[in-house]
Amino acid sequence: MLYLIEQCLNGIQLGMLLFLLAAGLTLIFGIMDLVNLAHGSLYMLGAYFAATFATVTDSFLAGIGLALLATLVAGMVLEVIAIRPLYGRDHLDHVLGTFGLLLFFNELVRLIWGPAGLTLSLPPEMLTAVQVLPGVYYPLYRLVIILVTLAVALLLYALVMRTRIGMLIRAGAWNREMAGALGVNIKLLYTLVFGLGAALAGFAGMMQAPLSFVQIGMGENILILAFVVIIIGGIGSIRGAFVAAIIVGIIDTIGRAFLPDLLRHFVSYSAGSSAGPALSSMLIYTLMAAVLVFRPEGLFPAAQR
Repeated sequence: MLYLIEQCLNGIQLGMLLFLLAAGLTLIFGIMDLVNLAHGSLYMLGAYFAATFATVTDSFLAGIGLALLATLVAGMVLEVIAIRPLYGRDHLDHVLGTFGLLLFFNELVRLIWGPAGLTLSLPPEMLTAVQVLPGVYYPLYRLVIILVTLAVALLLYALVMRTRIGMLIRAGAWNREMAGALGVNIKLLYTLVFGLGAALAGFAGMMQAPLSFVQIGMGENILILAFVVIIIGGIGSIRGAFVAAIIVGIIDTIGRAFLPDLLRHFVSYSAGSSAGPALSSMLIYTLMAAVLVFRPEGLFPAAQR
């Protein structure tokens, strides 16, 4: 039972990272109608920026803050230079254009930081475990990820639903021509939204960096899960992205933790070890397929928020 609770917490922590990535992706897709395959590259850039700035400043928090600002600026510059010409074109052009950007960023990172990759070390006070339930100890840093992302989710929801700029964002998503006719600077609005999405993706990369290795292409696999999340939750829905990310994170983590042991009762040890993670991924895509069949607009469509 204690192991199950720990794995559920791990699933929630993974879900929080997926939410950060999917929230930016769903904003960009839902508001700008842009299929952005380069979103995972911004996740990667955030991790590289954090590792670099943390080394330069000798401070984990300063590195995160500077990296967040750098990713925001990089996203806004990217939107002006490379993304803006794609507006008004079909989704195939979006896919081809942003896939080209993905390849470009992989080679750019290789040119600047080299092929070996980087590491981001946690401060000593984060390398501890705290008691979250009687008999259940959980790594402090993973708990920080959960709490910080919850705060980000609340701030993002408040920004979109309770502020003037959020009203403009929703107006631009609903009818960009009418919003432009009423005096809203759509180009500037889109630049800000893309920068916000880039910052969220970069922040996810920064949070993940201490738990893994900062390397080229690190955002590509998790980007697939982020697309699954926004399909399940509903395109353009922050609430849908949050709920779907938690569901996907728990399914993936619980499946990888328990399915191999369950399968080893029926097949060999090696076969169970390899089939368990594969079945865990299949469960996620099966859920996505079921949502597309029975609720193609997603669990929380943006129009019903």
